[in-house]
Amino acid sequence: MSLVVYLAAAVFGSVGVVLFRSRPRTPVRNPLTVSTCVAIVLGSLALVCAAPLTLAAVNDLTGVANFGAPLTYGMLSAYSCSLLILLINWRGGSAERIRRLVLRAVAAYAVLIVAIVVLFTLADADVERLSDLDTYYANTPFMREMIVLYLLGHSAATLAICAVCVKWGREVTGLLRTGLRLILIGCLLDVVGFQFTKYVAVVARWTGHDLDVLSTGVAPPMAALGALIWSAGFVVPRLLPAVLVHWHSLEDHRRLGELWSRVRFASIAPKPPSVWWQPPRARLRWREVSIHDALLALAPYFDDRVRERALEAARREGRSAHEARVAAEAAMVADAARRAADREAPQATASTYRLHATEGCGTGGLLELAQAITGSARVDAVPGSTVRATSG
Repeated sequence: MSLVVYLAAAVFGSVGVVLFRSRPRTPVRNPLTVSTCVAIVLGSLALVCAAPLTLAAVNDLTGVANFGAPLTYGMLSAYSCSLLILLINWRGGSAERIRRLVLRAVAAYAVLIVAIVVLFTLADADVERLSDLDTYYANTPFMREMIVLYLLGHSAATLAICAVCVKWGREVTGLLRTGLRLILIGCLLDVVGFQFTKYVAVVARWTGHDLDVLSTGVAPPMAALGALIWSAGFVVPRLLPAVLVHWHSLEDHRRLGELWSRVRFASIAPKPPSVWWQPPRARLRWREVSIHDALLALAPYFDDRVRERALEAARREGRSAHEARVAAEAAMVADAARRAADREAPQATASTYRLHATEGCGTGGLLELAQAITGSARVDAVPGSTVRATSG
């Protein structure tokens, strides 16, 4: 069980690191970023403290049986407080209002943590229990109150998060709604799988029944699973857009491959060192710049007659005006690349025609030209000797 909890804590904590580093331009003191990361780190620490191996080590280190209990419950209460602070910053408002609400939350949970420590000090809990302390001491004076207090404090925070997620989930769309739903699912797993099972097991002890398996076998893994899903709710809206950008960049980089293979010999753009390990967006940008440089170098070889013949042929095939234009430009570029590669003389009269792919910013025009070069039968007929190097 300890290994599973440690693994969940490691994944949970790493999410906080990823979120913190994913916004390098965000000020370090940004309240929402800081409160999110603090909540995730405290949640991972609470999981670590709850592991039986950690409890045994803490008890041995301090020489106090069950000293790990108030440490774990105090850490869980601090985590609950961080959830409320995150909620306060999430809602926003005036700086004074946020400050006032944060101080109230800190004060309330500070009192709760002190009460947990005091109740443990007053209780008679000399028998070490590493996994079933809640149920074993459910009827013990002061320990009973301590157990109920930490559960109520955690329930208050998670139920507040659930209520806000339900409300905001109706008002937002897209990835933010997906993130809110994941947060809601994670919190509900905590409420039902961890808190409710703990309540049931403790109350069962009060009534003379034994449902300890709910507290020892069901609650810990459900708490870990809920924490992971909850953290994913913050990761998805922040990181998924960047992941999709890199994914599309990889796809666009691949789609430009055929065009690049035909014209790269003409490019004199300096190649950055170790281009293979650079982010996909940077690799795509370098390929775009290099292709534009190659097209500029091939401009003296552009033959308007080749373009016009290809344009007429595309129109006879029933293509739209834009499709016909791109197909004609692809034929002209392929012809220019062939003659430049064969070291033929440039056109006697330089063409003043401007390619659609070079008229504006972005990758769209180059992708259309690359697709036309890849799919056109006339372009496919260009001898393979035009390619002077491997793709990069």
